[in-house]
Amino acid sequence: MTLTEEQKAEIESQSSQQLYTKRPISPGLEEMLFNVFPVLDHGFIRVIDYMGNDSAIVQAARVSYGTGTKKVSEDRGLIRYLMRHYHTTPFEMCEIKFHVKLPIFVARQWIRHRTASVNEYSARYSIMDREFYLPDPHVLAAQSNINHQGRGEVLSAEQAEVVLTLLRNDAQNCYDDYEKMLRSPKENGYGLARELARINLTLNSYSQWYWKVNLHNLFHFLQLRIDMHAQYEIRVYAEAMLKIVRVWVPLACEAFEDYRRDAVTFSSTMMKIIGKLLRGESVKQADSGLSKREWKEMMQVLDQYKLEK
Repeated sequence: MTLTEEQKAEIESQSSQQLYTKRPISPGLEEMLFNVFPVLDHGFIRVIDYMGNDSAIVQAARVSYGTGTKKVSEDRGLIRYLMRHYHTTPFEMCEIKFHVKLPIFVARQWIRHRTASVNEYSARYSIMDREFYLPDPHVLAAQSNINHQGRGEVLSAEQAEVVLTLLRNDAQNCYDDYEKMLRSPKENGYGLARELARINLTLNSYSQWYWKVNLHNLFHFLQLRIDMHAQYEIRVYAEAMLKIVRVWVPLACEAFEDYRRDAVTFSSTMMKIIGKLLRGESVKQADSGLSKREWKEMMQVLDQYKLEK
């Protein structure tokens, strides 16, 4: 992880400020503000600002003027009710702004979540850093034979070293050419515009952005990106963010993990089948009304909880 001198100075300045506020705060998140949490080899996440906490969710749900119920158990019960019944608007009353440094190919996945406000580092205005993401050997895997967008077996140590050398050399060579295109003719370059020279950079180059999102949409992002099927490189960012959210809104995050992250969904047809299995009846896929894939996914869940007959 690399910070520029300007970023280091900014973090030091922001961390030393003592500001008074009348609005609800999250004491745990206040301690985390501006701190840098490393992700991957050169990436990071840090919280720049936020609005609201668990009590803000309760207040919005009750449309009250106070800080909510004094009993934490009652606030917890209401938040869990809201999460359980998909009453999402109260969660939208909380917002958080992250500063994220990430590889460009991860950013292109991330930006598909179109429910946030984003401002990215401009390679038209500034020069990109010579920093590239190089995976650890243990995450270098071959294409999966059963998942068209996933990974299969990990490469051997010898294969991984060859791949890493290719990635490193390609990134370095492309950046060398990027620098040459930027240099003026007097410096043995071409003086090419930055907005054109950047097109030569590899997708493992690092970019940065500010990403502001409300809690409801953040939960949706996390639900998809902390899933075991999500790509590793974006999943580690989501996992780092989840740790921050646990501190920011512990009651809401507890409800999210219980009713979203760790929950499963069954169709009405599946529920009828489960009812038959619980009664000891035999059910076969061919007669179930489910496709082979639906049947397999259902049985995987039931086997996990030891309900399969």
